[in-house]
Amino acid sequence: MKKDIVVIGGGPGGYVAAIRAAQFGKKVMIVDREGLGGTCLTRGCIPSKALITAADRLEMIRHSSQLGIDVNGDITVDLRRVVEWKNGLIKKLTSGVASLLKANQVEVCSGTATFIDNQTIQVDAEGQNHQFEFDHCIIATGAKPAELQILPFDGDKVISSTAALQLQSVPQKLLIVGGGYIGLELGIAYQKLGSEVTILEGLSQVLPGVDPTLVRVVTKRLKQLEINVKTNARVTGGNTDGDEVEIQAAINGSEQRFRADKALVAVGRVPNTDNLGLENTRIETDKKGFIRVNSQLRTTENNIFAIGDVTGGPLLAHKASFEGKIVAEVINGEDAEVDYHAMPYVIFSDPEIAYTGLQPEEAEEQGYDPVVSRMAFQANGRALTLGEDSGFVQIVSDKPTQQILGVQIVGPEASTLISEAVMAIEMGMTAEDLGLMIHAHPTLPEVLQEAAEGVMGQAIHMVNKNPALSR
Repeated sequence: MKKDIVVIGGGPGGYVAAIRAAQFGKKVMIVDREGLGGTCLTRGCIPSKALITAADRLEMIRHSSQLGIDVNGDITVDLRRVVEWKNGLIKKLTSGVASLLKANQVEVCSGTATFIDNQTIQVDAEGQNHQFEFDHCIIATGAKPAELQILPFDGDKVISSTAALQLQSVPQKLLIVGGGYIGLELGIAYQKLGSEVTILEGLSQVLPGVDPTLVRVVTKRLKQLEINVKTNARVTGGNTDGDEVEIQAAINGSEQRFRADKALVAVGRVPNTDNLGLENTRIETDKKGFIRVNSQLRTTENNIFAIGDVTGGPLLAHKASFEGKIVAEVINGEDAEVDYHAMPYVIFSDPEIAYTGLQPEEAEEQGYDPVVSRMAFQANGRALTLGEDSGFVQIVSDKPTQQILGVQIVGPEASTLISEAVMAIEMGMTAEDLGLMIHAHPTLPEVLQEAAEGVMGQAIHMVNKNPALSR
C-alpha cells in the first residue's frame, strides 16, 4: 500500500503536519500507538493545566476573605473528581482531533510503526503486521519522562509526571526531584491542593536556564506557599521499603534524607525512538538519542523528516505544531525553513513566566546596543483588582533603531500577554510602534505599552530611567 506521506505520531506536531499536508492535496496516513493528541493533550500540557486551574481556584477561595467574601465551613478536595473532570476535557479534545483528521481525509492507523527501509514502514496493529510504502515520512514520536537509574519509576511511590496527573488522592507529603518547569508547575499545584511539597534541584536555582531576575519573583512566591526548595541537591540514593519513599541527597557537601508518600521524578525527557527501526535507515541521532535535522527538518534521509520533541531543543508543543506546518510546506515544494527567533517560552508557575526573543546579554553578544525598560505590575490597575500584582514586563530594544528585540514577563497572565510581544518582534515593531498602540483600560497589556514607552523615556506611570527621545 502506497502513501504520499506517512506521519508517525499523532501529537501536536504529527496531526498538524498531517492536516496541513492533506490541505495541499497529499494522500496522508498517520500512525499512532498511544492515542491521538500525544503527550501534550493526554499526558502533559492540557491535563497539567487542568490540575493547575483546580489548584488556583482552591487558592482563590481560601483567600477570598481579603475581598470581603467569607467562605464558611471546611473546603475539601476530591482529587478523583478533579481527575474525572480533567479526563473529560482530554476526551473532548482528542475527539476533536479525530474529527479534524477525518474531515481532511487523513487516514488514521492505530499501531506501532517500524522502518523497514527509507521508503517502507511496518505497522504492528494488535498483532497483525501491515507494510506501507511512502514518498515522504514525518517522524513525530515525541519524548517521555527520563528515569533515574538509582530511583526508577515503580508507578506507586516513585512516579513520573504522567502518573502524577492520575493520582486519586492528594499526597500528604510530596517530594519532587527536579526543579525544572514540570516539577515546579506540579509542585505548586499539589501544594495548593494540600500536599507538603519539597523540591530537590541539582543546580543553583529552580528553573535552570531561565533569567534569574524572573526566577526571583517565583522563588519569593514559593516561600510564601511554604514549598521547601533545596538547590545544589544531588540525589545519591533512594529506598521504597515501607509506607514511604526515602531519598538521600548531597546538598553542599552534606548528606540529607527526605521522606514522603510519593516522589515525583522530573529530571528531563528522552526521545521516543526505541523500536522505531532507525538502524534500517541512514537517520542520525545525537548522543542523547534525539534525531538530527536541518533547517527544513530533514533527517539524513532526504525524504524523511522529524519534528517536535524527538528532535530535541526546547520541548514545546507549539514548536512541534509550527514545525509540522513547515515540513508540510517543504514536502509540497515550497522553499520554507524554521525560524525560532520569536519563539514564545511559557512556564505556568505562580506567577507565570513567559519570554521571547533576546535577553539583554544575548542582544549585546549579537552586536546590538540594547536598551532595557521594565514596568512593574504593581502600578497596573487591573493587576491590583485581580490581587495579582507581583512581577514585571521587561522590553529589550536596540538603541539606534528602537526595534524590539526581546520581551520577558513574570506576572499574571504572562502566558497570554507574550503573544503581543511575539507579534511585535515578528512584525519588526519599534518601541514607539508599541507605545503608540491604544491599549484598553484597565487591562494587563497596558504594562507592555508602558514598558515600551519607558524605552523612549516617555512612560507615564513609572519613573523613567532611560533618557527621553524626541520624535
